[in-house]
Amino acid sequence: MTDDLVRLEFLVEPFVEGRPGAHVKAVISAAEQCGLDVEVGAFGSVVRGPAAEIAAAIAVMVEEGLAAGATRVTLQAVTESAAASIHVGSLQNALNQLIQHVEHELGGGLSGLDREARQAAVRMLDERGAFLLRKAIEDVADAMGVSRITIYNYLNAIRGQ
Repeated sequence: MTDDLVRLEFLVEPFVEGRPGAHVKAVISAAEQCGLDVEVGAFGSVVRGPAAEIAAAIAVMVEEGLAAGATRVTLQAVTESAAASIHVGSLQNALNQLIQHVEHELGGGLSGLDREARQAAVRMLDERGAFLLRKAIEDVADAMGVSRITIYNYLNAIRGQ
């Protein structure tokens, strides 16, 4: 394993914004016990470190989270060099690039995803600020082949509204 620095993003479910349960706290504690500093965010958390340390911590984090009642632990590990290479040329291309990254991560185009995967895609796009862009709701709905109302419903469910 290389000495590349890795950024590990993780989300522990069930997720209740502002009220992390014991399962969330267990994953954070496991990461800290592995010597990693945790940045807790509104929709997920991040740790950074050498690839070997991150790889070793993942098993402990998942095991502790599931033992404490997590129903899902979603992880995404990206080398810092790859993360740094992701950039947006202009706001006109920003949404398309965000959609392409989500499609790549989910392994298929938005229009071919099942309901659960579409909800995950909307969550990922929301976490990355996609819906702050003008006409993003309409554009994502078109890309998924669903109505704008469907996207609003997904967002309301994600945001607990």
